[in-house]
Amino acid sequence: MPVPKILTVVQARMGSSRLPGKVLLPLAGEPLLVRMVERVQRAHLAGTVVVATTTDAADDAIAELCAAHDIKCFRGDVLDLLDRHYQAARHYGADVVLKIPSDCPLIDPAVIDEVVGYYLHFADRYDFVSNLHPATFPDGNDVEVMPIEALETAWREARRPLEREHTTPFFWENPTRFRLGNVEWDAGKDFSMSHRWTIDYPEDYDFIKAVYEALYPSKPDFELDDILSLLKQRPDIAQLNAHYAGVNWYRNHLDELKTVDSSQTKTL
Repeated sequence: MPVPKILTVVQARMGSSRLPGKVLLPLAGEPLLVRMVERVQRAHLAGTVVVATTTDAADDAIAELCAAHDIKCFRGDVLDLLDRHYQAARHYGADVVLKIPSDCPLIDPAVIDEVVGYYLHFADRYDFVSNLHPATFPDGNDVEVMPIEALETAWREARRPLEREHTTPFFWENPTRFRLGNVEWDAGKDFSMSHRWTIDYPEDYDFIKAVYEALYPSKPDFELDDILSLLKQRPDIAQLNAHYAGVNWYRNHLDELKTVDSSQTKTL
């Protein structure tokens, strides 16, 4: 059986409403997006890694950054993330597509390999595999995997705005139609609502910056367990954004989502 051509799509834009330009904020001497792509590229099963940004002029800065750091960049629709992922997949001739948002600069490459490895092992069993339904890893280790055939089906048939904007809800909102797989954290751990390692607010940046300052100089390839050990030693770092733990985009769509409820998100 031929090895599938894997494409990891890191979606990024400048227009964050809560923290504009967050992907270009400095992190250990480089823009945050560069540091994140470095981590993604360390995954053995990430395949080709591409930053998918928009055709909006404001995102010229992201395209220029990618060019300066020899990172592949694809530009597509501003609001239709499903279309952006599908067009990037077509452009690069992908057989399998990984979706990873750019607000995960602490993502562990080993988590990426675990989720992708699970999909590849059971490729004849699943149409979609993630570590988010239900989520158990610390928030900010988001990995979603799908074959191009399934992505094309979603691209062709998804109609609701949230399905187009968030790329993958069409899969997990239709569990009787698609064969869904989920990778859970070891030993029944669940830090998804208590440990926030993603970036959406200034306090999240303070947290991520503090983690990098503590770990990166001595171990640039620090892992999930290194972060957990640090937070035990430095609870002051954990408190920097603790009040946002559990807050995610689900909170704005609970009246529309069939497979997500209020236990999986917090409101501000």
